[in-house]
Amino acid sequence: MATKQVIGEPLVIGGRTLSLSRAIRAGDFVYLTGQVPMADGAPMTTGTIEDQTRAVLDDIKATLALAGCELADVVKAMVWLVDRADFPGFNAVYAEYFPDDPPARSAVVNDLLVDVKVEVEVVAWRPESGI
Repeated sequence: MATKQVIGEPLVIGGRTLSLSRAIRAGDFVYLTGQVPMADGAPMTTGTIEDQTRAVLDDIKATLALAGCELADVVKAMVWLVDRADFPGFNAVYAEYFPDDPPARSAVVNDLLVDVKVEVEVVAWRPESGI
């Protein structure tokens, strides 16, 4: 019987531990918390959409590695952008990280809880026996 496993250390921003997990493995799936661009432990409120997208995807890649996964294991992505005009720049960087067989993806334009341009959440699939 599969169990739920917390992946990674608790998320701490501004000295406050957040009430969420970085990622959760449930059976063969790994669910990552929505990732916003971070720099030096704080949300990255400056930079272009390309800069912020790279920061997000680099952090996602690092969190996946903690779960024994890689970007190629991502089966679904959910993207939130603050400005629809940022989609082409976001999409160009995203394509660099997922050049072949990209995951299913949804994207919406929406205000975010922190002053950043993008948030990305992913689900990866890798059989537990494959770790």
